[in-house]
Amino acid sequence: MTSRSRPLQDRVAIVTGASRGIGRAVALRLDRLGAQLALIQRTRADETAQQLAQPPVVVQCDLSRAEDGEAAVGQIAKDLGKIDVCICNAGTIHREPALEVEVREFRRVIELNVVSTFAVARAAARHMPAGGAIVLIGSVLSFQGGLQVPAYAASKAAVANLARALANEWASRGIRVNAIAPGYIDNEQTAPLRADAERRRQIDERIPAGRWGTNEDVADAVAWLVCSESGYVNGHVLAVDGGWLGR
Repeated sequence: MTSRSRPLQDRVAIVTGASRGIGRAVALRLDRLGAQLALIQRTRADETAQQLAQPPVVVQCDLSRAEDGEAAVGQIAKDLGKIDVCICNAGTIHREPALEVEVREFRRVIELNVVSTFAVARAAARHMPAGGAIVLIGSVLSFQGGLQVPAYAASKAAVANLARALANEWASRGIRVNAIAPGYIDNEQTAPLRADAERRRQIDERIPAGRWGTNEDVADAVAWLVCSESGYVNGHVLAVDGGWLGR
């Protein structure tokens, strides 16, 4: 393959939460672009690892403890010598009306989706040479309140502004930080919505593209943001939503 078809050749890319869904699709996409993958997550991610062209480095840790995520990044940098790309994808959602959700559940979502994302991104930046790229995974709920997901909506709004804040600080280091805001993606996380016939109908009617997105749709956007073609894109939150936010 040419360097054009493998633009991430000789680059080290971290992906968090790559055992399924968007994380797995991103890992497979970056692998095809030539990156050496390092995966951080609770499980061994055997199914993802088996689909990669070259064996990944897998560091198992509970990313709900931000300090553990920070340590995992440090271990990867020590083992592989550097970090060129970091995709902060790991996250969680809790569906419950705001009047009923327990504070401990709200805190759990914020800890994983925001605090751990910050810790992993910062740890990666400390080991990242100029030309590096960090992508945080937000949501269309980075811009909207949603229904019965108050902690998730708050966390993803924070992720969007975190990307902007980090981009401001790290641009002088030659590091770009952007975020992706996926819309309604047909995967395990949205299974409860797709199982609710009325809610499914409401969502279907609002998506101008006429379909739900795929994990690969998001992975393609991530791939663009970490390659040189997007070299002047920094501090941006890119919606991958089939036009949802435009309605």
